[in-house]
Amino acid sequence: MARLGVVRGLLVGVLASGALVTGTVAAAPSRGAPESFADLAEKLTPAVVNISSAQRSRSGRASGELAPLQRKFDQPAVSLGSGFIIDASGIVVTNNHVIDNAENITVTLHDGREFTAVVKGRDRETDLAVLQLEGGSKFPFVSFGDSDAARVGDWVIAIGNPFGLGGTVTVGIVSARNRDINSGQYDDFIQTDAAINRGNSGGPLFDMSGKVVGVNTAIYSQTGGSVGVGFSVPADLAETVVTQILDYGETRRGWLGVSIDDVTPELASSLKLRVPKGAVVTVVRPNSPASDAGLEPNDVILLFNRREIESVRDLTRAVADTPIGTTVPMEVLRDGRKVTVQVRVDRRETRMLAANGSSILPANAARGSGLTLQEPTDEVRQAYGLPPTVQGVVVTAVDPESTAAIVLQPGDIILEIGWERITRPSAAVDKLGKLRNLNSGPVQIYVQRGDLLFYESLRP
Repeated sequence: MARLGVVRGLLVGVLASGALVTGTVAAAPSRGAPESFADLAEKLTPAVVNISSAQRSRSGRASGELAPLQRKFDQPAVSLGSGFIIDASGIVVTNNHVIDNAENITVTLHDGREFTAVVKGRDRETDLAVLQLEGGSKFPFVSFGDSDAARVGDWVIAIGNPFGLGGTVTVGIVSARNRDINSGQYDDFIQTDAAINRGNSGGPLFDMSGKVVGVNTAIYSQTGGSVGVGFSVPADLAETVVTQILDYGETRRGWLGVSIDDVTPELASSLKLRVPKGAVVTVVRPNSPASDAGLEPNDVILLFNRREIESVRDLTRAVADTPIGTTVPMEVLRDGRKVTVQVRVDRRETRMLAANGSSILPANAARGSGLTLQEPTDEVRQAYGLPPTVQGVVVTAVDPESTAAIVLQPGDIILEIGWERITRPSAAVDKLGKLRNLNSGPVQIYVQRGDLLFYESLRP
């Protein structure tokens, strides 16, 4: 898939074409199309809610799921989205972008009742948020299902609030699994052709047993309307995030302390691997779990905690899902031999916060847009294993609640912002601040991570 332009709520881009594979395959048992989806829709719809959130807009226009409306400076803006109740006490799951920066959140049930909601927690990296309804009890609710069991071709039902019209039911199939749409490290989307439009964000995608198999998050569209390509966060990932938010008020993901890349066909051939698989280590962070376990650059990680690693995304998910503080086996290919090492997983969110958590910055450092930036001094280079010839500004901390956490991590080097070369942290923060005040949208940044050089889109 080619890189998509805008993510979260609306995607604009071009999909790459794939080759048609022919051959003889065993026929899978057909589940058949039901005569009607009415009974299932009637049962599920009461647990699906509409969400409106009052926000303060300094850009002169309303933000959110509806088309922008011109408003006076600093007046409340209203965005409409969807969500679903997962507990009789009034726990609601939705997309973070539906309620982001909200001052007041109102949730409307299918029967017309309205409730104020408070945010229990959010995760920008998977674009999920959890709300608590106030002033009620014994709400209708639905449950998460097993998204790993969902097969391409299975029937699915989407229920939501497109264009603010209220409860709307659409039907389609699972079009694809494990889609990477370049929205973050944890991309693993279910693709569906069930019609999903603006306002469906945060709504549930159901299987035919009435279980939630996905949270509708984004669409591919060049018109703003559904063209039959929608993306949902799989329930297995969403349930993990929601459970952590309910238990701790935040996510607690595992952290290994490496920079990794996919194994190319050329590298696989040189390593005598039958197929390109695994994640090759490019950088090992000092004083990290990987360093303590003896991991080395050019190691190829094949298994993590007994989970097979086919690609970088597999390792990212496996590490993130591992309970903090546990020690797990990791199989790596090193110099043609398979070696098993033991690694004690640390917490990613803690490592991504500023080291001392204080407002005092080191000399030649600056903070803004969720980033702490420093010049590549001898001390900084040594801390992050950077070469002596490095230029640009070094990311030394990332606020996990910021949008920067989606694309950047400590040890990254920012070389350019908006095609302008960057050599001073203060200049980088100033430029990002000006772009944010201009509401210019995402900016192109040029990043060095280990031996990799790549462009990313960063929302200041």
